[in-house]
Amino acid sequence: MNILLTNDDGINSDGIQKLAQKLSSNGKHRVFVIAPESNRSGISHAVSFFSGPLKISCLGENNWSCSGYPADCVIAAVNGILPVVPDLVLSGINRGSNLGIDIIYSGTAAAARQASLFGIPAIALSLAGAAPFCWDMAASWTVDHLEEILAYWKEHSFVNVNIPNGETYPSGITLASPSAKNHESSLSIMTAPDGTLFCFLEGDEHIRNPEPDSDYDVVYRRFVSVTPVYNHPMLMKE
Repeated sequence: MNILLTNDDGINSDGIQKLAQKLSSNGKHRVFVIAPESNRSGISHAVSFFSGPLKISCLGENNWSCSGYPADCVIAAVNGILPVVPDLVLSGINRGSNLGIDIIYSGTAAAARQASLFGIPAIALSLAGAAPFCWDMAASWTVDHLEEILAYWKEHSFVNVNIPNGETYPSGITLASPSAKNHESSLSIMTAPDGTLFCFLEGDEHIRNPEPDSDYDVVYRRFVSVTPVYNHPMLMKE
């Protein structure tokens, strides 16, 4: 397969680099990487329609950085940067989980969503847990189970995957619904001598009532959560 890798943590993140290495060494795929030149976490589905031109820098064979956002990377790839339209888009592996409402905020999820809008199968991958992150485990697990994950994909959707962090492979794969998850934010305000206000947004997440078989519950039990996410709520009735 021709596979495009992107993310929201940036081109130099361990997650995308380890995944690219594992996929390339597999020998079955042609791997392309286009990712933001810096961290774009939490940017959601931002696109650079009104921000001027994107700077695409070639970093080596089939490897580029992009000055824009995760969705921009997919748009640029499909519309001329790659010599072929990818058969599959993998976004990640993200540093930390994307559970429940994170799907809305996540640039990782947005890149996969953008691919699905083009009709391309897409998977958003996250390593759920805290540092130290076991990137080799997550990348190897993804390559070993890629066909199994891809079987969950349907047209007009992408697949959101959370891999529990740890040195050993998770216990298995479980289809999961998004957990009930709320974010509570606080704002610190500082006033400069000229009267300009500088606001620092600080977020903290609170997970309430993690329902059985929700993505949070599945990851907590050390299974990989797999959640198909549709581009329109009405499509969930299919």
